[in-house]
Amino acid sequence: MNNKIIRGEILLIITAIIWGTSFVAQRVGMELIGPFTFTATRFLVGTLSLIPIILITDKVNKKEEENKTENKTEAETGIRKELLIGGIACGLALFSGISFQQAGLQYTTAGKAGFITALYIVLVPLLGLFLKKKVDKNVWIGLILAVMALYLLCFTEDFSISKGDLIVLCGTVFWAIHILVIDHFAPKVNGLKMSCIQFFTAGILSLIIAFFTETIEMSAILNSAGPILYTGIVVVGVAYTFQIIGQRGTNPTVAAIILSMESVFAVVSGMVLLGESMSLKEILGCILMLAAVLITQIQPTKSNVEIEEKA
Repeated sequence: MNNKIIRGEILLIITAIIWGTSFVAQRVGMELIGPFTFTATRFLVGTLSLIPIILITDKVNKKEEENKTENKTEAETGIRKELLIGGIACGLALFSGISFQQAGLQYTTAGKAGFITALYIVLVPLLGLFLKKKVDKNVWIGLILAVMALYLLCFTEDFSISKGDLIVLCGTVFWAIHILVIDHFAPKVNGLKMSCIQFFTAGILSLIIAFFTETIEMSAILNSAGPILYTGIVVVGVAYTFQIIGQRGTNPTVAAIILSMESVFAVVSGMVLLGESMSLKEILGCILMLAAVLITQIQPTKSNVEIEEKA
């Protein structure tokens, strides 16, 4: 194994750790402000954190762009249109997914939310059926395990589910849609720029909802600066950049497996930082969900869907 591969896998592990601990930051961030206010501020901060990265990458690639053919005005116009449409579409899906996740975290633990959210990895190939993409048998096996895991994680003995778990579960559908939208637009446009647009879109939508449904107080936002800056700068700017660099020299299947470990880090960080605990039944559910995710990724389908950031 060469140094490039090792470096890539280390960066992906760091990314998974950051994503996992973000569930804790999201819960802490809502102690003083509402879920939409928190989401709005973190994504707008995340947007600003990506701008310097975009400027740097544009400068690095400037010479390559100058060497391209001069007759590219029409092509550039088409790319800009795709970039804008793709960024807004991704932003809508991201806004929907994160809204459910953020609202659900008010009533469930960071650890359980992390594993329930991981279900989107299993749902992506299933939703791909509507796009006429093949679904391998390992995906069906993963789905069966995921359903069993959800029962152990979420349902009580009288077959009822808590409000928080149900809200987070609804959000997994939008996370899966988010991946499929990225799969469609990412090969056509600049990934960093599209991500910046999607974060801005999600941030503005959250701000509009917060304006009508929550009390926005600057003092409360400032007192929540720690979680906001962590989820905005570290989770969005740093983790997204690490993911891009890490995946360049890493096998896609290995990368997906490493990134799926965010659910494990969500449980660990919830226990260490928030004092959360799980019953034996819920722990078994976590193990089954992790198995479902790994089985789905070990023998991936032939679709071009890539696992992307759900901050």
